[in-house]
Amino acid sequence: MAEIHKTYFRQGYRLLGDHFHSAVKVCQWTKESLRHNRVCYKELWYPPVQSHRCMMMTSYLGCNCHCLYCWRLHSHDKPGLNWKEFPLTVEEFDEPAQIVEQAIEKRRLLLTGWKGNPKADRKKFEEALKPTMMTMSLTGEPTLYPLASELIREAEKRGMITFLVTNGTVPEALERLSPLPFQLYVSVSAPNRKTYLSIVKPLVKDAWEKLNRTLELLPSLNTRKVLRLTMIKGWNMGNHEEYAELVKKAQPNYIEVKAYEWVGQSQNRLPKNAMPYMKDIEEFAEKLSHCSGYVVKAKFEPSGAVLLA
Repeated sequence: MAEIHKTYFRQGYRLLGDHFHSAVKVCQWTKESLRHNRVCYKELWYPPVQSHRCMMMTSYLGCNCHCLYCWRLHSHDKPGLNWKEFPLTVEEFDEPAQIVEQAIEKRRLLLTGWKGNPKADRKKFEEALKPTMMTMSLTGEPTLYPLASELIREAEKRGMITFLVTNGTVPEALERLSPLPFQLYVSVSAPNRKTYLSIVKPLVKDAWEKLNRTLELLPSLNTRKVLRLTMIKGWNMGNHEEYAELVKKAQPNYIEVKAYEWVGQSQNRLPKNAMPYMKDIEEFAEKLSHCSGYVVKAKFEPSGAVLLA
């Protein structure tokens, strides 16, 4: 695992705790906000988000899926770089309080260099050191961490709202969550089982069925809910009616239709032309709107994203 940890470090991650199953990293949009006053679409669409005060982290570096479009490094992606990432070989899990405290501190250290940057907004820099939001989406699958509820509670104790992004394959973990995150994202990568298996490459049985159980659970969860549809050109941009059926099942507050980005390790799995243009995303969103009854509310071209509500 030493080589894996070195790779994470080189990529800007900082591992947390005693057992190194969690990590933090400074989001690119935090840097954009500090340097150019440009913010991510979450700040524009989902109050009270502030890009410069968002702490992007994960409590579980492993994942139970090997999605083709994922930017992160999977076991066997590189010759000789193999490890058991699901389930992680962890002797025991670190306590939530330790993870949150170290995430705040290590993110602060990563941001320290911005203090002397003449292009950085001084007021925003000072605010950025005190995050008001913890996003569990950096890498891996956060619902595999068995103390997710306690992690959310520890973040709330420190004045942070929480966003949790899940692939939806652990519905029983979502059923147990208390408190719920401020906002819950569920990734929907395909309209049907066949396409799902070809894109998501799950490491668990019945992953498609488990995702559907999660979608059926969503209406009963009293929090803000978003379905994120990652669009890959030539792979999953048809079957609007089938997507609409999944939306009907989940009844989310919002739908994000977002273009796959040809970045990171996904460049070794997919061709560059699998990345849709903004017009492709807009056309898909309009068709989904017609089928689902949701209405296009906003667009954000830098991230290739369209919001429906």
